[in-house]
Amino acid sequence: MAINLDDAQGPDNKGNQPIDSPIIPDGPAAYFSSLPVKTCTSAVLEAGIPASLSHTAGTFLCNHIAYGLAHLIATEFPHVRGGFVHVPFTPAQAADRERRPSMASATAAEALRVVLTTASTTDRDEDAETGRRGPKSWLSRLRK
Repeated sequence: MAINLDDAQGPDNKGNQPIDSPIIPDGPAAYFSSLPVKTCTSAVLEAGIPASLSHTAGTFLCNHIAYGLAHLIATEFPHVRGGFVHVPFTPAQAADRERRPSMASATAAEALRVVLTTASTTDRDEDAETGRRGPKSWLSRLRK
């Protein structure tokens, strides 16, 4: 989910630090990903790559990108599906950060390939209770 909020804990590379600022002033409060996020996460795990589902992209850069993409899709390209995927730091990037997960670039690229393949071949998300794909997923119920 992407929310219509920029709220940075610290400044970006240019010194900007928006606090409680809407991304699109008159935009909706939030957008849900139109990707089958649970099915994609399961597919990555089945490929032997660590993954977990997150229902938020945070409140700064990642969320800003996710919300901007979702708003563009909703207003200009309603036939397109889209979403946001966090990828971990590389081991070299994580080396000077305390307790940050990391993943080799090749592994992250493979995980993204699995996500893209799954999203392009799957219309329905997994049901949260059964793990099966079907019309009873929370996302399907929400869109009715």
